[in-house]
This record gives sequence, structure tokens and C-alpha cells, in this order.
Amino acid sequence: MTDITHYLAADHTHCDDLFAEAENAVASTDWLNGQSRFQAYEAATLHHFAREESVLFPAFEARTGMSHGPTAVMRGEHVEMRETLQAMGQAIAKRDADAYLGLSETMLMLMRQHNLKEEQILYPMADQALADTAGEMVRQMEMLAG
Repeated sequence: MTDITHYLAADHTHCDDLFAEAENAVASTDWLNGQSRFQAYEAATLHHFAREESVLFPAFEARTGMSHGPTAVMRGEHVEMRETLQAMGQAIAKRDADAYLGLSETMLMLMRQHNLKEEQILYPMADQALADTAGEMVRQMEMLAG
């Protein structure tokens, strides 16, 4: 059985890898590959958010009664990252490497801080609170269309 922490941390790694591929392509002005890699990164990141917001967060909140706790903070950070993703998409569409790479630095900082909080605090709390349903949570997240 896969626990929530390992499942979602692996998803973070996947998103991080796509992020680096997009950044490297843009830095070398390989716009076609950069656009493609950015779209893959954006889709994977939004899918990750959907897994958390549609499956994990509601289950965690229902089990713990904490609707204004760590999940509220994570949702707020998702909003900020969605806005940054949108700006990154606009920069790459304009083939503005400087703007994209500047936004990429911002996104990297946001992702690192966000992922650390999830992996060190929220996910272990979810593993504990949802121990009896962790396998089902992972199955539901896997089944969520991306």
C-alpha cells in the first residue's frame, strides 16, 4: 500500500522535473520545446492541485474538522501558483525569455516552500488521520482525470 505522503511527494518530483525541462528549453531559446514542456508542466501541476483539492483536502477536513487549518493555507498557495502559471504561459507565448525566467524563479521559490510544508506537515498529518483509508485516497487520486 502506498501512503499519501509517498504518492504525492512522487507527484511533486514529477512536476519538478517537467518544470526544469521547460526552464532549460526557454533558457536556450528552444521555443517549440519550451512551449511543449511548459504545457506538460502546467497540466501536471494543475492535475496535482486537483488531486489535493478534490480528494485529499475534503477527506482530511471531514476527518479532522480542520477546514481553516493547513488545507486552507495550501489552497491559498495554489491560487498564487495558478496566477504565476498563467503569467508564465503569457511570457512563453510572447517568447519573452527574461519574463519567463524571472517568473520561473518566483515559481521555484513558491513550489519549494509549498512542497516542503505539504511533505513535512500536511501529508504526514493526512497519513495519520486517514490511515484506514489511505489506499482508497490514493486510488481516488489516481482515477482523477487529468
